[in-house]
Formats: sequence, C-alpha cells, structure tokens
Amino acid sequence: MANQGVNDPVNTGRRRFLTATTAVVGAVGAGFAAVPFIKSWNPSARAKLAGAPVTADISALAEGQRLIFEWRGQPIWIVKRSKAILDALPTLDSHLRDPKSDNKDQQPGYITGELRSIKPEISVLVGLCTHLGCSPEMKAEIRPEPFDAEWKGGYFCPCHKSKFDMAGRVFQGVPAPTNLVVPPHHYADDNTIIIGVDPQGAA
Repeated sequence: MANQGVNDPVNTGRRRFLTATTAVVGAVGAGFAAVPFIKSWNPSARAKLAGAPVTADISALAEGQRLIFEWRGQPIWIVKRSKAILDALPTLDSHLRDPKSDNKDQQPGYITGELRSIKPEISVLVGLCTHLGCSPEMKAEIRPEPFDAEWKGGYFCPCHKSKFDMAGRVFQGVPAPTNLVVPPHHYADDNTIIIGVDPQGAA
C-alpha cells in the first residue's frame, strides 16, 4: 500500500523532531531580524556626536582670520578681531536693529555688551543668517564695499543683502530679523574653546 509505514513510531518521532527544529530555527531567525529594528530605537552614534561638544584650538588663529567648526550641523565661526575693528563697533549702534543684544534668545546670558564675546578679540558665532539660514560672507576689512560705502567690517549675505557687524549684530533695514546667534562655549585655556558647553557656574 502507498501509505504503508507513514504512521509508524519511527516516522512520527521524526516528524515531531523536524517540526520542533523548524519552530526553533524560525524563532531564532525572528530574533535576529528584530535586532536592527530594536537598535533603531536608540540614537545612532552619528546622532550622539552631532550634539557633542567640539574642541577648537585657536593657538594659530591670526588677527583678521576665521576658523570654522561644525557643531550640531551648524557652522561655528571663530574670528580674531583687530583693535581697529573693536574700536569701530561702538560707532555702529545707531545703524543696528538690536545694538545691545536685548533679544536674549540670540546669545547665552553670560555674553553681554556690544562685543558679544567672552574675550574682546575673539568672536564665536553660528555662521547662519537669521533670515533664511544662508551662510554670509565675511568682509572683515574696514573699507568701502559695493553694498556699503562706510563699511566697518562684518558679514554680508549676498542671497538677500542682510548685513551684520563683526559682533554679529544685524543692521537696520535688512531682511534678517535678529543678530547672529552666539553658541554656548567656554575657554578650557587661553588657546582652547569648548563649543557647546557653558562656563562652569554660568546661569
């Protein structure tokens, strides 16, 4: 008969073994398949690094030069300003929308005054125009420019003609509504700035 031996004890035991093995293999496979899905719940290493502090060595930064770092996907500008630039800043107040940086959303509480910096000569800014997020050009020299015959140094956004001085303060009558943002930062020593971390004890 064609079905002879199908239900004998040997075949029944073999069938149970194969069924159990298949179930175990399937469960293990499902477990491995779930690992990437479960891992996706955790922040990636790249995402963690995106918010991590950035250490900037400014020992080689010369007067009038700019270093650019990336923090949280944003360009951070570190500029060493000349004495002539620092002397020019107070003369611009009447041309600026927020000369005293009264908008507290644009800088940490420990950044005060027209220089908008911890050290007078070192400026630290987020290099994104507050209009539409373009990256302005640095025009650090005090000389006439096509967009301003009395230019005292600063940043010019060619996309929509917004202007900022060398402290990142926005001019009146331009599309940008607010000053450039000063990110949280502090000095680990005279030549090292930690971007993304407030000074110890800062409010």
